[in-house]
Amino acid sequence: MRRRHGMQFGAEYRPGEGVRFRLWGPKAKTVSLCLSEGGKDHSLEMERAGNGWFELITDRANPGSRYRFQIDGGLFVPDPASRFQPDDVHGPSEVIDPANFEWQDASWRGRPWSEAVIYELHVGTFTPEGSFGGVQKRLDYLAELGVSAIELMPLSDFPGRRNWGYDGVLPFAPDSSYGRPDDLKRLIDAAHARGLMIFLDVVYNHFGPEGNYLRAYAPQFFTDRHHTPWGEAINFDGPESRTVRDFFIQNALYWLVEYHFDGLRLDAVHAIQDDSKPDILTELAQTVRKTIPPDRQVHLVLENDDNAAHYLRPEKKAYNAQWNDDIHHAMHVVLTGEGDGYYADYVDHPVRRLARCLTQGFDYQGEVSKFRGGAPRGERSSDLPPTSFVSFLQNHDQVGNRAFGDRILTLTDKCALKAAMTILLLAPSPPLLFMGEEFAADTPFLFFCDFAGDLAKAVTEGRRNEFSFFARFSDSAVRQQIPDPNAEETFERSKLNWASLEKDEHQGWAEFYKNLLRIRREQISNRLNETSGSEARFTMLSERALCASRKLGDGAELTLLANLSDDSVQHSTPIRGDLLCSTHNDTPDKLSRSLPPWSAAWFMAQ
Repeated sequence: MRRRHGMQFGAEYRPGEGVRFRLWGPKAKTVSLCLSEGGKDHSLEMERAGNGWFELITDRANPGSRYRFQIDGGLFVPDPASRFQPDDVHGPSEVIDPANFEWQDASWRGRPWSEAVIYELHVGTFTPEGSFGGVQKRLDYLAELGVSAIELMPLSDFPGRRNWGYDGVLPFAPDSSYGRPDDLKRLIDAAHARGLMIFLDVVYNHFGPEGNYLRAYAPQFFTDRHHTPWGEAINFDGPESRTVRDFFIQNALYWLVEYHFDGLRLDAVHAIQDDSKPDILTELAQTVRKTIPPDRQVHLVLENDDNAAHYLRPEKKAYNAQWNDDIHHAMHVVLTGEGDGYYADYVDHPVRRLARCLTQGFDYQGEVSKFRGGAPRGERSSDLPPTSFVSFLQNHDQVGNRAFGDRILTLTDKCALKAAMTILLLAPSPPLLFMGEEFAADTPFLFFCDFAGDLAKAVTEGRRNEFSFFARFSDSAVRQQIPDPNAEETFERSKLNWASLEKDEHQGWAEFYKNLLRIRREQISNRLNETSGSEARFTMLSERALCASRKLGDGAELTLLANLSDDSVQHSTPIRGDLLCSTHNDTPDKLSRSLPPWSAAWFMAQ
């Protein structure tokens, strides 16, 4: 099977004709196509095609041809819809014929969202190779672990050889530091052969600070009507925004169709400003649902600090879920006692907030946020199914945005962490693990990039100054100890140490995670379909202990008893059902009367 996504942007190989090149450059007076052939550059003038478009079909180009566009006889720029950049963001683009790849997954239709157990990884640091091929070598390990979906951090071509991916500037080109397009397709094909879904993190809220040439010939991509944390916003709702909207919608379809990804995670959509109706998030989801055949399961997930529950309504069939920062923040405060930054919103009654997340989705459903200056945050989520919320204790942000990339086990003890993960991995909401978490990786995950010159200096200083409001880093000399994001050593330190799995302690953690995921797969996942959000409740057994229960889609009742404190808790809560899992070896009868410190137990009543 061969796959190609046709679109009005970029270079499209047409057998028998050559290659059709298209560029939207409403500011440009002339555009020339510059082809590199045999070490020489050849310039071909492109024709105006109306509404700011320039187009040319030529038989002088073929798959593998290198090309650039020249604007008004001066600036040379890569194709903004380049399918591949072999020489990084400032170099020429390469013509790719996606039909050259022969897929082996013709029968793959995806997996239901109710089975989702997500494993987030960064391609460059997941393996020593730091490549798509390196990830492919670890697929058997991930399948054996018990996850059902891999989520790749952003791949869009970024400047330099190392980056988290959120500084991408060419959103259709997988970064060449990880391999060629066919290497990524082989990874996805191999994942499907093992029954693994594979998702991609995409960034539609901004372009990175280096290598974005759009302003030179298409400033309509941006607007000063809105602003983002990264500067001017993308123009999704102003004059000439139709083409801008199409650019990003086609990008989503491109990854889902041409690369056969099973889903997308849209980064920080609260930073997307759009006053139009329907807004870009709604239109993108609607277009995806209309385009993808109904017999294929594709999943869309949001990161949205606004807790905008209306995007998650099942009847709208738009987005499957949102990353639930609330449950992370509440659990993190429970485990560490930290109260800096956004954790300040969770320091009062953190276990009660956790219980609310377990039974109602978001903790903030319109309540005032002190961290946000008293502004209300969120919308009602208590009626949404639990599958609408992705839960986690670690991810790239929550580890990498710490000054020293600390993983959670450096901040709390083993018993507390085991209780927390017993709760999160068996709760009905789909869980997410961050690479290496499952074997208690002892390597940090640091913030890294590969900028040069003044930009590198600004990023390094900016990174260190971000922490100046923390008491620990109030001294500038102390802040200088924060690793330099641009240093190659920072990147190398972030690579997983797979050799640690040979040690008993790390093997023990891996078995702990495997066992919990086996219980989830065998006892819980198949019961989640048709589970509603309204049939869940919780009771506080003490300030730090809770009982939470929920009726599942098949009528069974799942109940959690948890004590997240250093002291035993006596209680008289009646328990229904059989014991599924417990962090301690106590009998159900004993657990019905007393909960040991840092304990969690799940029961299932048929």
